[in-house]
This record gives sequence, structure tokens and C-alpha cells, in this order.
Amino acid sequence: MNSKSFFLFNMTTGKKKLGYGNDPNDAYEILAMRLTPEELQIVIKEEFVKIAQRDLQKVVKDLG
Repeated sequence: MNSKSFFLFNMTTGKKKLGYGNDPNDAYEILAMRLTPEELQIVIKEEFVKIAQRDLQKVVKDLG
């Protein structure tokens, strides 16, 4: 069983979008279910970093 991970995707606005899934593609697909097509369009699928749950508080200011 795969454990889920958090991924921070860059957006064209300079902010970041938090995704959650088995891998970056899974996290992006879950974002696609949650966001409108317009919102998803500004998320850069290829630009992401994996982030530990314990570090989420450090990036809240960057989320958009």
C-alpha cells in the first residue's frame, strides 16, 4: 500500500497549490477533481516539490 504524500505545485501567479496523492501525477489528478478548469489551468503540472506534512505550516503563506 502506497502512503500518500503532499506536493506543492507552482502556479503561473507565483503562488503554490497543495496537492495530495500517491505520486505527483496522482496529486495533480486529485487537484483536477477539486478545481475548476480555469483554476487548474494556472497550475504547472511539471513544477512541484514533495513536502513533508510536518513542514506544511512553513509554506502556508505561499499558497494561493
